[in-house]
Amino acid sequence: MSIGAPAFRLRAAIMVFAAALVAVISGPAGAANPFEKNVYLTGPRFDSQIPACQEPAALSTIQARFATKEGRFWNSGLRIVEFDRIREVAFRPWAGGTIPRRYCTGRVHTSDGRWRPVRYSIVEDGGLISASWGVEWCVVGIDRNWAYNPACKMAAP
Repeated sequence: MSIGAPAFRLRAAIMVFAAALVAVISGPAGAANPFEKNVYLTGPRFDSQIPACQEPAALSTIQARFATKEGRFWNSGLRIVEFDRIREVAFRPWAGGTIPRRYCTGRVHTSDGRWRPVRYSIVEDGGLISASWGVEWCVVGIDRNWAYNPACKMAAP
């Protein structure tokens, strides 16, 4: 069964009227109002409140993520047993408007009995959905996917 010409014209007229009504009500697009500027379009605001390199939460995050990566992706039982010689390398080494980072280095004792250098940075707003700080890290000699190659150099400032 086909739609008759009068019914089709009526539907078309209703759709045109509805589109015109929406265009009139919404009006032209304008700039952000003061509320939007002060709430939604604030731009980067960093307070540089980043934990120290020895922060236990940062070190335990590295330890847990290392174990997960080794076990899940490389089928390895390798784990970080302890951290040693942790020190800060740089704090906000780039321009003022960039995301604040604290670069750290040290060494880790892994479950295979070896000491290896570790390079990591604690990043403001680098955590889950930017709700808090996050950690990016690399253990020299065990960067199996070459994310920070060569020898974790790209994890340093």
